[in-house]
Order: sequence, then structure tokens, then C-alpha cells
Amino acid sequence: MFFMIVLGLIFAGFAIFSSAALGMLARESGSISKDIFFQSGLGLGLGFIALFAARAISFTFIKRVSPYIYLLTILITALVFVPELGHTANGATRWIDFGFATVQPAEFLKIGFVLMLAWWLSPHARQLADQKKGLLPFIAILTLPISLLLAQPNTSNAILLLVTGAVMYFAAGAPWRDFGILALLSVVAFGIIISVRPYALERIKTFIDPSANSLSSGYQIQQSLIAVGSGGLIGRGFGQSVEKFSYLPEPSGDSIFAVFAEETGFVGAIILIALFLALSARGIVIAGRSADLFGGLVALGFSFVIILQAFTNIGAMLGIIPLTGLPLPFISHGGTALIAVLIMCGLILNVASHSRS
Repeated sequence: MFFMIVLGLIFAGFAIFSSAALGMLARESGSISKDIFFQSGLGLGLGFIALFAARAISFTFIKRVSPYIYLLTILITALVFVPELGHTANGATRWIDFGFATVQPAEFLKIGFVLMLAWWLSPHARQLADQKKGLLPFIAILTLPISLLLAQPNTSNAILLLVTGAVMYFAAGAPWRDFGILALLSVVAFGIIISVRPYALERIKTFIDPSANSLSSGYQIQQSLIAVGSGGLIGRGFGQSVEKFSYLPEPSGDSIFAVFAEETGFVGAIILIALFLALSARGIVIAGRSADLFGGLVALGFSFVIILQAFTNIGAMLGIIPLTGLPLPFISHGGTALIAVLIMCGLILNVASHSRS
């Protein structure tokens, strides 16, 4: 069932992406063929290979090498800061440039982080009440990847790791006392980020009053809401979006849900949201049936990463939360993100194959 939901999201996502990419023809001649090639050839092609490899590999081996995978993803993520190797765009250094394509290693860092946290939590679950054996090591595991992401800057993915880590930590049996400590530290860190990064404060102001800067910081959310509203109940029809051609920023990237909602309407949007909910719910069921705590935490962590990222993207396009820049899993442009999410799904399927009867 989980695999069928994944297939549904993949093929629906490719259709949505292909339609949204048509909007790029009006802006960058010839870019559409390149985008579709990398999304289908590299993203889907390598992604399916990676999914089946993650499903087939010995789960005992995965558990044994989890700390090394974590360290490797940390190292690869740090490579974005190497001159002539890291690629900077829109003020952020998040990519490694290989000439023919760019790779965003933060997508793989999510995998390494979840595996590492599950590896550490599974044998220490009964000791989490002791802060020296629970909270402090947990913060240490969080610190390095989040620091790297904030330095890029990539605040949205840093928050994603923080929230996912907290869910896994408390699911493993951590005391609620630690929740207050983590919440306080998070509020302090968030305040510091806002004070030193004006763009973060600007996004919050735009969220509070999107109409205040409708031609600058509020432009994307204004156009997104116009696109979603224009879809009505059943949409304009596949490929018939108007906003994607000249108005909506990043129609094949961050704003792809708005294009989809314009073309398929309320009905299509609800179906897509239901697919993400079904994927997450099935992943949590797999986590509950896992043969051991490590597998359960892995399935829970990856399920939560996917659903949180999906709803963060959708919520931002609907004006429910501030804009974040997180792509929509399975759908938004980005071969690296597609490969990474398919690896996560492969590992969840691996957990399912070792579940209790």
C-alpha cells in the first residue's frame, strides 16, 4: 500500500511538474527541456534505483553504518563552502556545482540525521530521563547539521531537522520536562536569527500583512493566492494555468502547488493533500509494526520529514505560514530532492519488510 501511494505521488507529480514547467517557456527559452530531462532522467531514473537499493540492502547493515552515513552527509554538506565548488544563488550557498548539474546536499543530510538519531535513541531510550544521557547528547547531535544549514543560510531546513528530531526524541520516551527546555532554546535561537537576518523578519511581516508590499516581498504570496482562488472547485483544466506564464515566481519550484490548485481546483488540491496524509499515515503504521525501535524511529522520522515538508510548502502557498522556500516532495523542480525522498521511501519499505506479523 505504501509503495502504491508513492507511485501515485511520483507520476502525479511528474505530470504536475511538466505542466508547471511550461510556464518557463515565457521566461527562459529552452529551459523546459533541460528541467524535464533532469527531473525525469536524473531525478526519477536515479531515484527509482536508489529506492530499490534502499529497500533491498540489509537493515542490520544500515543500522551499523548509520553514524558513518551521518558523518558523510555532514562532510558533503560542508563542501558547499569550498571555493570553486560551492554554488551561490539568491544570497545562499546551498549547492555543489558539477558543471552539468548542481546538487543540494542538505537533502541527503536529512537522511543522515534521521538515521543517526534513530541509531543513538534506540539503545538509550530507557536513559532519556537523565539529562546527561538524554537531552545533552540529543542537542549535540542536532547542533552540527543545524549550524551548517544556518550558515548557508538554509533556515527552513534547519527548522525541519529541529522539529523532526524533537518528534523522534519524544517518541522514544523523552520526558516532557525536556520539551520546555527545547522550546525555550528554540525561541531564543529564532529571536537571534530574526535579529541578524533581515529577510527572515521581512517574511514574518509579509505573513502578517501580505498586502503591505504586494509588489516586493508580498508578491509571491499574492500571486499564489490569486492562482489558488482562480482554480475554483474543479480548476481551469490541466495545462491551462495563467499564473505560471508571467506572474507566479518559481512555478515549477516552490510555487508549484499554486499552479496545481489553479489547474485542478479545490477537488484536485484535496486529493493531493489526501495522498500526502495517506503516505504519512501508512508510514506511521509501518513504524508501529517495526520489529525494533531503530526501525520504528527511522520510519517515523522519514514519514514526518515528508509530511512536514509537504504541508509547510502548501501552507506557505495558502498564506497559513510564512514563506519558507521548502520544495513540495515528489513534485517541485529539483532532482536532488526527488532522489532523497525516494531513498527515504525505500528505507521505510525496508522497515516494513522486517515488521512484526
